[in-house]
Amino acid sequence: EPDPKLDIVREQGLLVAHASQDEGLARLKEELAFAHLVVDSVLGTGRARPIEGALKAILLELADAKARRPELRVLAMDLPTGLDADTGAVDSVCPTADITLTLGYPKVGLFAFPGAEKTGSLEILDIGIPGGLDDDVALELMTPAWASAALPARPSAAHKGSFGRTLVVAGSRNYVGAAYLAATAATRVGAGLVTVAIPKSLQMAVASKAIEPTYLPLPESSPGVVSADEAASIIFENLDGYSAMLVGCGMGQAPETGAFIEWLLYSGATLPPAIVDADGLNFLSMSTSAEKGWWERFPTTAIVTPHPGEMTRLTGESTSDIQGDRVNKAVSAAMKWNKVTVLKGAYTVVAFPDGRAMISPFANPGLASAGTGDVLAGAIAGLLSQGLTLDDAASLGVYLHGEAGERVRDELGDTGMIASDLLPVLPRVIKGLRDLKS
Repeated sequence: EPDPKLDIVREQGLLVAHASQDEGLARLKEELAFAHLVVDSVLGTGRARPIEGALKAILLELADAKARRPELRVLAMDLPTGLDADTGAVDSVCPTADITLTLGYPKVGLFAFPGAEKTGSLEILDIGIPGGLDDDVALELMTPAWASAALPARPSAAHKGSFGRTLVVAGSRNYVGAAYLAATAATRVGAGLVTVAIPKSLQMAVASKAIEPTYLPLPESSPGVVSADEAASIIFENLDGYSAMLVGCGMGQAPETGAFIEWLLYSGATLPPAIVDADGLNFLSMSTSAEKGWWERFPTTAIVTPHPGEMTRLTGESTSDIQGDRVNKAVSAAMKWNKVTVLKGAYTVVAFPDGRAMISPFANPGLASAGTGDVLAGAIAGLLSQGLTLDDAASLGVYLHGEAGERVRDELGDTGMIASDLLPVLPRVIKGLRDLKS
């Protein structure tokens, strides 16, 4: 006292109950028994110690009320009380919000687990922060407005050559579908021409499903496995005119395949802007020596797209350490490797060699199924071939892929969603983003 803001509350005739005067929190329990909505606005970004005392008792009562009455809604202001804004760590009594209205800017902890599970539906409130104050902020959340502005142009006088040529080097005997998914995704995001380089015995199996791409059959050392030096020579002979190259989807773990990838990436030859995914990443991690890391043997600026397990193999760090600090781990790797790094998973992080990063707003368990990574890699390749920078192609590919997953989940739910469900939805997502401009 005096407290002018509390005086305003009292002038409105609102009930004010002091916890110190509410023996056994009886009044709180009574209010919680009939409330429709609880607004949690106790602690925000300033939390610095474990919650204890009266506040802990209050939050425990809220948790009990929510357990008894699931219809009781909780709205958190800025952050659910007890959620760490930087790391996503949560206090044991942190409430689970149905809606979080975060102030000014989203906080990293809202997109990191376990905090993300406490956030509920997230909305960002404009609180009048003057423009320009965020110019030096190195972390950005992907938004529909950003994605709409990032889309490549589609001029009316264009022809297929206007939208680039994408080379997809993919597939093996056990993973024929990866080549189909990646190539079709590149086509669906607008690439003018897509070529699939694949072991020659698998060409007809993929071509019967993906009829739009052209094909570059590769010599084999055994059925469905490329012959390292011969296949690499075929690729080098046909690289002219391609504006993006994707390597690795479903290529398998055969030693000949590893030798082929080394021929391709470590040769020093001039390559189109490249994306390395899946088995390509696995072979990169295996080729690191005491003298030279894989990123030194493959110095070209490129895009790498690891999931947490692949990131573990590439960095030598544990999966738990990577998942516990996804943004910083991705940024550190991107700067060390000089590669745009897409750390996949819930709230995918796209990190850039200059220390910046973007976070995807999507966490969808429906995307945790075989082949969805091939769709993402193909989408990034198709965007890259249309002239986007490595940074924008990687980030926009992640956004389109995530939004396509949201739309499929809205229709089918998140159980039983398969990778090919995303393919026809990608153009619809792009159309929706273009409509934002009109």
